[in-house]
Amino acid sequence: MSRMASASAYFPTGMSLLMRAEPSTVAPKWQSIKISSHLKGTFLKLQLGSSTVSTSISKLRLNQENLHLVFRVPYKILPRWNSNTFIVKSNYPQNQDFPRYYSKREKKPFPVPVLELRRAARERQKKLKGKPKKPVPPPRNGLLVRRLIPVAYKVLNARVQLINNLKKLMKVVPVHACKWCNEIHVGPVGHPFKSCKGPRVEVRKGLHEWTKATLEDVIVPIDCFHLYDRLGKRITHEERFSIPRLPAVVELCVQAGVDLPDLPTKRRRKPVIRTGKSEFIDANEDDLPDPKPDNINRSIFTEISNLEASPPADLEETRLLSEATLEAWEKMRQGANRLMKKYSVRVCGYCPEIHVGPSGHKAQNCGAYKHQQRNGQHGWQTAVLDDLIPPRYVWHVPDVKGPPLVRELRSFYGQAPAVVEICVQGGAEIPELYKSTMRLDIGIPKNAKEAEMVV
Repeated sequence: MSRMASASAYFPTGMSLLMRAEPSTVAPKWQSIKISSHLKGTFLKLQLGSSTVSTSISKLRLNQENLHLVFRVPYKILPRWNSNTFIVKSNYPQNQDFPRYYSKREKKPFPVPVLELRRAARERQKKLKGKPKKPVPPPRNGLLVRRLIPVAYKVLNARVQLINNLKKLMKVVPVHACKWCNEIHVGPVGHPFKSCKGPRVEVRKGLHEWTKATLEDVIVPIDCFHLYDRLGKRITHEERFSIPRLPAVVELCVQAGVDLPDLPTKRRRKPVIRTGKSEFIDANEDDLPDPKPDNINRSIFTEISNLEASPPADLEETRLLSEATLEAWEKMRQGANRLMKKYSVRVCGYCPEIHVGPSGHKAQNCGAYKHQQRNGQHGWQTAVLDDLIPPRYVWHVPDVKGPPLVRELRSFYGQAPAVVEICVQGGAEIPELYKSTMRLDIGIPKNAKEAEMVV
């Protein structure tokens, strides 16, 4: 980038210009404009209305998040506002570290630390002390959250649409999977990085042995137990083979209001009556009239097989299919995140086991590190979105038709979820959310010798 450039060239898409009012009675000869950005520059060319001025940076301040550049422009070209401060903010940083890899020998951290949970509980007890108890809201009282029923159907249909579109896209966008470990790569050829952790890795010196990937390699199958009654008793160890298992996202949608014929679920129309801390009885619903039909769209899409999935005919159809796939991916994740705020989802801190319900099951099938000390019991904690829908991060290929990735230039490449990378290579536009980890603004050297000269 040249040292003299327009101000818009320094600010990536997603930044917003905010004005902070600072009334002043006497206007000085010079006014200061403060710009908060992640980019540096010695000279800036600022466009204000019909006037253009070039100025140099007079101050430079650093903190943990932003770089503050302060420079001066003549007062006569400033707009007639009662403010002299402009702040440019970005919702997404330009460069972000990759997701942390947690070893199998350590427990995943809690989303909210335990000390903060205890402090919040004490504050709630102080506020509720001496006040009458409020009725328990749904879904804790056994009823459904009515406004989230359409969201549950949209999430389930977005998941089916995502699966159907990926089956078509993977026939034109090559996806490779390692034969010995769970790493995958999206591109014409597999990457050359020595990161394999499978068996007999010392014989292959860390290199991967690439094969053709399947849909289960891109979308990680996370299954859980199906609950007939969400408020019923916990699943015991002896019942682990008699209760069906299904994808965790589908179970979350079923508990949120989706009715599937092959998965019976108990629906209540009156709140439960609590008789104890963990005991309740169902209210009598005989006096209620028949339920009236609502205007909720309850249609459910159908998954297609690999034989029925036909690849797109041309590049334009591939681009449209990629955009629809990316939209279904975002719709599924955003909708599932809304459902998880109301319906409890638990995850084991040692293994990927998921349970959708108020409390985890009692099946002793955890085989993670030191499971003998826990007698195979899971360490349940609150799940986050990446536990329910784990994104498989892959290396981002800057140019599919260009040279392949070079082993010595690994630190210059970015990463993205496999679904996003497949859609981007199919022709879809890169979303703002994933640009930070894809490192699009980093120049990639041509060879290893040039990389050594980078400061």
